[in-house]
Amino acid sequence: MADGTAIDRQVRMSLPSQAEPPVESFSLIRGDALFRLQRAVGLIPAQGLGVVRRAVFYALLTWLPIAVAAALRGRALDGALDEPLLAHFGVTVRCLVAIPLLILAEGVAHGMMVRLLPQFVRAGLVSDPAAFRRVLEGFARLRDRTLPWVVIGGLVFAWTLLAPQVHEPHELLWAVETPAAPSFGFGGWWYLYVARPVYVTLVLAWAWRLALLFLLLKRIAGLDLSLVPTHPDRRAGLGFLAPLPGAFAPVVLALSAVLAAGWAHDVVYHDVAVGSLKAEALAFVVVLAVLVLAPLAVFMPLLARTKKRALLDYAALVGEHGRAVHARWIERRPVSAEREALLSASELGPVADTQGLYQAVAQMQTLPVDRKSVLAVVAPAVVPMIVVAALKIPLKTLLLSILKALA
Repeated sequence: MADGTAIDRQVRMSLPSQAEPPVESFSLIRGDALFRLQRAVGLIPAQGLGVVRRAVFYALLTWLPIAVAAALRGRALDGALDEPLLAHFGVTVRCLVAIPLLILAEGVAHGMMVRLLPQFVRAGLVSDPAAFRRVLEGFARLRDRTLPWVVIGGLVFAWTLLAPQVHEPHELLWAVETPAAPSFGFGGWWYLYVARPVYVTLVLAWAWRLALLFLLLKRIAGLDLSLVPTHPDRRAGLGFLAPLPGAFAPVVLALSAVLAAGWAHDVVYHDVAVGSLKAEALAFVVVLAVLVLAPLAVFMPLLARTKKRALLDYAALVGEHGRAVHARWIERRPVSAEREALLSASELGPVADTQGLYQAVAQMQTLPVDRKSVLAVVAPAVVPMIVVAALKIPLKTLLLSILKALA
């Protein structure tokens, strides 16, 4: 993972000095209350994000006490219980897979933001760099506010207190002391009051960051952007944003892994049919894809207006160029000085080139998303579900069915 300072330095060097926005504003992560708290206690170093060491720390903090407590009571592996700790895949996956992924995602998102956001200035899309800088400064202030994190903390605290009373978690059967008077041992309480709150906090943190990204891009879309309807990226010059949903791929994978782990337990230990999960799986993938792609959808009205106006403008241009060609070569009559300038303009070229300009506008997309953008969200959501399906369906048959559906 690239050091945050090195990335910041690279961005500063690549931007024009007169239009340099505050570099700290580029990150979804650096500066928020959770970041500051972790840096204050030494989990985040003075330079960089420390994502690897934090991923290892939180994984061990949440899972190791649970595993040791279950092992000391003979409830970690098959033997003492029908459903020991390791049979409840969701507990292990939350601690050893989802939590590390949610932390590693911070490095991915940070790197993506510092790479893509300066492109608005570098590509000449921002007509007023000062206004762009003000948007980033406002975003930084919103990101650094403490109130959203107080709300997140309150939600996690309420959930932690109420959830055990609302229902007895099935995945904690291994931690029950006595079936006659159910009460959890140390491992169960550690999961309820440490491991799961850490996981829920990180999930809500990413929900807030997704909302922040939505607000940031919405404010940028409200600026006077200098879009190019004929741009070869077919998105008026905003095609560079297409990789942005990939920043949330680790988050999607984490959520899908937890959901699939619960399903896997039901399939293996409770004879739940894999086919009965199709509707839930499809709904999960669709909802998650819509949420992650939503920030880029803020550009749709702007791109739609740009395309609508450009179709009229370029239709008029191509029409005028065609009439000048017709007058000169079909009617064999002199053309006006204005039409002569139009015919001799090197940037327009021959008739075929002017038609190409119009076709470029006609093919312009109104959403800065491509197939890779969708795949970056759908693939990590689907992979854990394929693993669940493979528990009952031969993997070869499953893969052939998927390929046949995609063909």
